[in-house]
Amino acid sequence: MTVDSSGTAGSSALLAQRPALRRDVLVSPPLLRAAATVHLVKNPYTGRSFEVGEKEHFLISRLDGARTLQQVGAEYAQHFGKRLGEANWRQLLGLLGSRGLLAGAPEPGPAARQPSPAPAETGGMVSGGVLRGRVRMVADAEAATAVLHRGLRPLLRPAVLLPLLALTVAMEVLLALRVGELGRDTWWLVQRPVALLAVCVTIWFSIALHELAHGVAARHHGAAVKEIGLRWRLPVAIMYCTVGDYVFLRRRRQQLAIAGAGAFVNLVVLLPAAAWWLALPPDDSTRKVLSGLLLLGSFQALVNLVPLPPLDGYAMLSHALRISGYAPESGRYLRLRMRDRAAAAAYPRRARTLYAAYAAGSAVLVCCALAGAAAAVYALLTTY
Repeated sequence: MTVDSSGTAGSSALLAQRPALRRDVLVSPPLLRAAATVHLVKNPYTGRSFEVGEKEHFLISRLDGARTLQQVGAEYAQHFGKRLGEANWRQLLGLLGSRGLLAGAPEPGPAARQPSPAPAETGGMVSGGVLRGRVRMVADAEAATAVLHRGLRPLLRPAVLLPLLALTVAMEVLLALRVGELGRDTWWLVQRPVALLAVCVTIWFSIALHELAHGVAARHHGAAVKEIGLRWRLPVAIMYCTVGDYVFLRRRRQQLAIAGAGAFVNLVVLLPAAAWWLALPPDDSTRKVLSGLLLLGSFQALVNLVPLPPLDGYAMLSHALRISGYAPESGRYLRLRMRDRAAAAAYPRRARTLYAAYAAGSAVLVCCALAGAAAAVYALLTTY
């Protein structure tokens, strides 16, 4: 009798608690992974994240310091039709506390922090070798993009961006209608190394702006910019910008804007060249150089929008559909379907539809790309 009374009192004391998550804990919107809907939870202090299911997220999202565990448990029972016992609460609170996610909990020790970059990867030092590697170009990527963002912020308004988007669409439609002329002029350009080099250098700088655009867009929408540097795999060397935590943004349009900012800037950069190109007569050599720039630059920008990994279009599609690991999970689903149809049928209908659609769509895209490359090579060999 005494034991039961003590247990009841202890349980009542536990349910009367009002725990709260730390304010800086990041929790993602719902993401489809395999057959489950999950949420990512990250402690910015340690840099570590983990996945929780819908039920765990339901509880975590209600730990606001205002509700008691008893109130949260009542909401849980009403929503899921099942009550939580004391052991369930202790397990959840123990997990959150051990990861330093509860307000007032001691910070995890140094061993729990995300490993710091090795000395060879820190600012100004080279990581990798001569043939393949990278170097960090900016010691503080957050500060660098903050400066860029302050200067460009007046332009990051719908009143400016929407007309620019309309102009880039109109430009690409016009170029598509004159693709024959662009192809002939580009072939003329290929035979003139100096002019071709100038176009390639211009496109290289456009790629650098592409990466910086990701960083500025991330800064604008509240995501973190982790690193800006130069990556090479000889003979190619390009800039890169690593954006972190934007999977935790609540709005899809913010995630889409960050992922698509690079290709958008690539097309905007071509607008002055397109206006100059239109103003020149067809037989002008400068117009032919601009034709090559417009064709190659448009190709570089639009290819980035193809929904295949690791391109920006793949990230945009994943964010739009709220799917984590879309390509690998699609392949895993198809392999499961061939081995165990009953297990594959256990996937939710939305998951089955999306994974099958991506497998079919990506196969079609790859086939179209190969066919287009073969057609281009054939045209070059037979026409020029």
